[in-house]
Amino acid sequence: MASAKPKKKNPRLASGRKRVRQDVKLNAANTSLRSKYRTAVKNVEKAVAAGDKAKATELFAKAQSIVDTVADKGIFHKNKAARDKSRLSTKVKALATTAAAAK
Repeated sequence: MASAKPKKKNPRLASGRKRVRQDVKLNAANTSLRSKYRTAVKNVEKAVAAGDKAKATELFAKAQSIVDTVADKGIFHKNKAARDKSRLSTKVKALATTAAAAK
């Protein structure tokens, strides 16, 4: 019980109260986008693991758009977004080459 967080005090000034209201909305929007980003990346990785080349390339195209959106909004750094896109691209291309080599 001693580890409970102390209750935050409400700001006295009107501008401070407005800032808190805005922060709640922004936090919800950022959380939603961050979740969308992670889901998109996870879906591509699942398709690659399953060996489904067509589905992986389709999901990768959608994931690129989501990754760019999140980076533009500053939720993740642009370099992190570029790194993630590069790694996903490599996995999808490796899947394509292994599928071609298997035939």
